[in-house]
Amino acid sequence: MSKLKVLCFSVSVDGFGAGTDQSLENPMGRNGMALHEWFFPTDTFQKMHGQMLDGVKSEGNFGIDNDFASRGFQNIGAWIMGRNMFTSERGLWKDFSWKGWWGENPPYHTPVYVLTHYARPPIEMEGGTTFYFVTEGIEAALEMAKEKAAGKDIRLGGGVETVKQYLNAKLLDEMHIAIAPVLLNSGENLFKDVNLKKLGYSCIDFTPSEKATHLIFKKLI
Repeated sequence: MSKLKVLCFSVSVDGFGAGTDQSLENPMGRNGMALHEWFFPTDTFQKMHGQMLDGVKSEGNFGIDNDFASRGFQNIGAWIMGRNMFTSERGLWKDFSWKGWWGENPPYHTPVYVLTHYARPPIEMEGGTTFYFVTEGIEAALEMAKEKAAGKDIRLGGGVETVKQYLNAKLLDEMHIAIAPVLLNSGENLFKDVNLKKLGYSCIDFTPSEKATHLIFKKLI
């Protein structure tokens, strides 16, 4: 049976999953990229983005961080993300030319359901990724993703508000949070107005590495 999971979701020590002033040039907001310093050097990231060294696809770091990074792409049959993860554009689509941050071959290789208030046609990309734009809400997106996932898990991406919606609706089965040793002081706070204990979530594991502390939450009730 498919499970809905947040995986490899980075937050600062003070709980922010993105900085202020997000834009097309700065998708994670001010200082937001520092949240992912644990992820960028991993072998999973390096291979996923085809990093080359002297004409040869480079290897990244192995170890704890790469273990978590690798698990984030195992047994995934579909993705869900908020519009804020797909683009910084707000309101009515100006046109349909924007196809995401990731180039012609995004790293998802599955159907991806983008939550939005404004409809637009699906976008079929290279490598098996197709973006579908869902205007009917979070539960409708989850049902669509389950159908396409065919028993595999569904990964819930960002942004912060999208994760909070699924948490507060008790629809999220598992969540991996990577706490980065940085302070953002402002931005989008994952834990504001979210009572994980009351919602039935417990922290079942934590694993520190040199660059992050990895926490696993599961819904137990």
